[in-house]
Amino acid sequence: MRRRPRTCVGCREESPKREMLRIARNAAGGVSVDPSGRLPGRGAYVCLKEECILSARKRDALSKALRVKVDAGVYDTLLGMAAEAEGGEEKGQ
Repeated sequence: MRRRPRTCVGCREESPKREMLRIARNAAGGVSVDPSGRLPGRGAYVCLKEECILSARKRDALSKALRVKVDAGVYDTLLGMAAEAEGGEEKGQ
């Protein structure tokens, strides 16, 4: 079975699903970060890079992709996760 790449809402580049972070909208319209990538509902993907998240925030790309207003706190959570991921990569080198 062929795996389809996902497109980042920030940089619009395609990457494998496991290299990206999924943000999900549930049936009630709530938005949450989905690290497992398995929550039901409409999803959007973003790279775990600060520049991608900032670009998505500037264009309000998550709101457009999920078809619901996304709170600024979601972007703040994503930025925190990106900082942790980038910090971990630097320590590993």
